[in-house]
Amino acid sequence: MEKLTLKEWHRKQAVDTFNKTWDLIEKKDRTKEDDLEMIHTAHASRFHWGQIGEPLHFARGEWQLSRVYAILNMSESAMFHGKQSLELCLEHNITDFDLAFAYEAVSRAYSVKNDERSMQEYYDLAQRAGQQILKKEDKEYFISELNSIKLRSRV
Repeated sequence: MEKLTLKEWHRKQAVDTFNKTWDLIEKKDRTKEDDLEMIHTAHASRFHWGQIGEPLHFARGEWQLSRVYAILNMSESAMFHGKQSLELCLEHNITDFDLAFAYEAVSRAYSVKNDERSMQEYYDLAQRAGQQILKKEDKEYFISELNSIKLRSRV
């Protein structure tokens, strides 16, 4: 068994729990237990990045937490973490994909809260930021995710 430094161990835990959270996000038939595990793994990932990461990792962790809480219709928590992600992006000049998704997180949180006006405001900001995404595949993926907010609000 290979010996990891403390930093390597935290990084491995951060990546593994982020990926586990993503698997749970995409799981079609999540149970209540899966939902709880999804919350815990997202927080664990953000914690481990907080030990060894950089603002980009923190912003992505906050985004993932916001998405988890939005999926679970917990608007206050979704909003808190979405705004944390956005603040980190703005404070540390993180742009492209991450900035667009930070705006998307806040828009989605407002959608969960059923605040149509604020949802639209951040949707528009996300859309503008999304136009700045350089990689075509990233831009297409972002647009599909952003559009899912509008589809959700029509349900």
